[in-house]
Amino acid sequence: MGDRTQRVKGKAEETKGRAKRKTGEATGRPGTVARGAAEEAKGKAKNAAGKASSAFKKSTR
Repeated sequence: MGDRTQRVKGKAEETKGRAKRKTGEATGRPGTVARGAAEEAKGKAKNAAGKASSAFKKSTR
């Protein structure tokens, strides 16, 4: 997976997780809050990995 693709997918997953977490907070469902927070963290990690990959590629040019 390319670094840009990874960043886009990570950002999408982060946004989806944030929406889930906010929905869970609004409805008072702790399970949904936890799943949303986990998905948001996973998205942030993917985004960070894509940024690191991109920085590495730029430094080796």
